[in-house]
Amino acid sequence: MQRNRFLGDLLSQLFDRSSTVRGKDDQRDIYMLCDALMSAEGEVSGLRLASSILARYADLNEDEKLAFFQYLNSELDVDAAHIAKVATDYAETKSPAVFIELCKAAEPKRQELLRRLNQPFGATHLLVEMRVDLLKLLKAHPELARTDIDFVHLLRSWFNRGFLVLKQINWDTPARILDKIVAYEAVHQIDDWDDLRRRLYPPDRRCFAFFHPSMPEEPLIFVEVALTADIPGSIDALLSDNRTPLEEDQAKVAVFYSISNCQKGLTGISFGNLLIKQVVAELSLSCPNIDTFVTLSPIPLMTRWLKAQEDDELVPAANSILEGSASSETMRAMAARYLLTGKRGDGLPYDPVARFHLGNGAEIHEVHAGADSSENGHKQSRGAMVNYLYNVDHTEKNHENFALRSTVKASRTVQTLSTAKLEAKTKEPAS
Repeated sequence: MQRNRFLGDLLSQLFDRSSTVRGKDDQRDIYMLCDALMSAEGEVSGLRLASSILARYADLNEDEKLAFFQYLNSELDVDAAHIAKVATDYAETKSPAVFIELCKAAEPKRQELLRRLNQPFGATHLLVEMRVDLLKLLKAHPELARTDIDFVHLLRSWFNRGFLVLKQINWDTPARILDKIVAYEAVHQIDDWDDLRRRLYPPDRRCFAFFHPSMPEEPLIFVEVALTADIPGSIDALLSDNRTPLEEDQAKVAVFYSISNCQKGLTGISFGNLLIKQVVAELSLSCPNIDTFVTLSPIPLMTRWLKAQEDDELVPAANSILEGSASSETMRAMAARYLLTGKRGDGLPYDPVARFHLGNGAEIHEVHAGADSSENGHKQSRGAMVNYLYNVDHTEKNHENFALRSTVKASRTVQTLSTAKLEAKTKEPAS
């Protein structure tokens, strides 16, 4: 049986490679190849044609890529008049046959093209990268959003929860994947391999990532976790070179201190909520002594909010924080006000990290001054950070209240801080 499986895998790889090579020999331009893939020829030689198109696309320059997306956008769009006619027929007849015709008419042809392109080995990753190119063009060419909607529709189907694989990243993970963890870390930069080892090797550190079977060496998203005795208030202390690791059985708290999305082509396709929930379940089984799940999160737009303040009560405190002369109490009070009252036009929190965690059902547990001394921490929030608490007994209710009523759930401590009288006197700036 093992020998047969090996032979089958070998033949499959040879077939994939030979198809790809033949595809590169096809002299038709990319548009003719797309037409062929969508025709009866594509039913017979789909793998070869798809390989040809993907290889041809990889060789296009920026202007040619724009022309290709414009072709998808216009030539492979829906026929709105035909949809309207068929919809009217269906409203009158409710016929299954007309319903099939309506469904077919309502789907842009480019969706079927993208599905057919996703045949060769490695094609899914190439299509994710293709969307990266599309996203770069959207600002200057907003009409291409129609094509992007179709990319998102298909990618959400291909990357739904049923296909995602959770893996723990540790010091024994292949170096090619560890290199990508270093490169994709988006919250707290990993300086070198020694720094990476400090985040993966000790018994009180964990890292988990989602992978997709079609992209087995490309993490989609990963979360770094610290196991601690108490809820931490400083990323500097949590990642210190000189800290003493905690034994696993001494840990009471799991701290999600960094969540990084890895694939720009999957922007808008959320994995974070699923990842946190599954990691909570995983840690609950492997470390039953842990009873608290929190984050130690950045507050990325707080500085921008401080600079925009015009309220007479808030301006002096905001200026003192920006100048570096504010006390810790003023910093915490302003951070609490920002997180609870800083809102966008749609009523949702101004802060993107807050929207993410509150939307997942977490609550704002505590805010901290002087928690992140890094250059990025200073730029984002003058060093302030926040804990979001994931209380598994309340996450569903919190999520519902946030989704339906934009309710920001916060601890009594944070609520009190958000309305505290701001100090008129500030500390002396550091010399």
